[in-house]
Amino acid sequence: MSTSTDDIQPINERTESAQHQLKLVLLGESAVGKTSFLHRFVKANFTDKREPTVGAGFLTKTFRLDDRLIKLNCWDTAGQERFHSLAPMYYRGAQTAIVMYDVTKQATFEKAKDWIRELQRQAPPHIVIALVGNKVDLCDSVSSIQQQNNDSQDNSHDDTLNFPENEEHQDRQVAKEEAAKYAAESALLFFETSARLNMNVDKVFTEIAQNVPTEYLTPVRQPGGNKSSTSLLNNRSSNNIDLSNGASGSRVAGSGCAC
Repeated sequence: MSTSTDDIQPINERTESAQHQLKLVLLGESAVGKTSFLHRFVKANFTDKREPTVGAGFLTKTFRLDDRLIKLNCWDTAGQERFHSLAPMYYRGAQTAIVMYDVTKQATFEKAKDWIRELQRQAPPHIVIALVGNKVDLCDSVSSIQQQNNDSQDNSHDDTLNFPENEEHQDRQVAKEEAAKYAAESALLFFETSARLNMNVDKVFTEIAQNVPTEYLTPVRQPGGNKSSTSLLNNRSSNNIDLSNGASGSRVAGSGCAC
């Protein structure tokens, strides 16, 4: 489905309440850029260096998409292998998932395939999965990325493209054609992105939300109703959940987050 980032319209959460919510989980190897990607979408900022996520981070964003006001509840999972066993508690009940890899590291693409196979076996059968190749700014020129943005009409944030060429240029290891073929064969959405240059970031979330059937959208409890565990978690939307000592002994971590 062809979309433009103009479809996403941020709203004033103090005056408007979402009618629907979606649970989204981000999966992928450590340091592929998951947290930077999510912060670019939710907070419209980018930080070059981030500490690895411990357990999981949680952020929310409410936006208007077409005629629907949607609250997106995003779980940013840790990429380290020692946290792998905790992943099912985050993708359980999720309507959407982003599986991310680094286009300059073939091993992260192979790991992404493992995550996708796991989701297809264990996640809800209706889950919408997007395969996202991140960090194209490391191997493609800024001018070519800007042209891609223009071609896809994803140029609502052209001011973010004023970065100099990346000095840490690396060779691309995952061809776009290879990843696109795998995504098509596996019935996935597919994108290449740069959180640093804000390339296709909004577009990923737009198309994911548009591909979730209305019947799978979760109604949002209105103020005054019984507070569910989800609504309590939403009040801690900028926190990380540290589950390094096991699920039963979870605690709120500091400001650590992950790439």
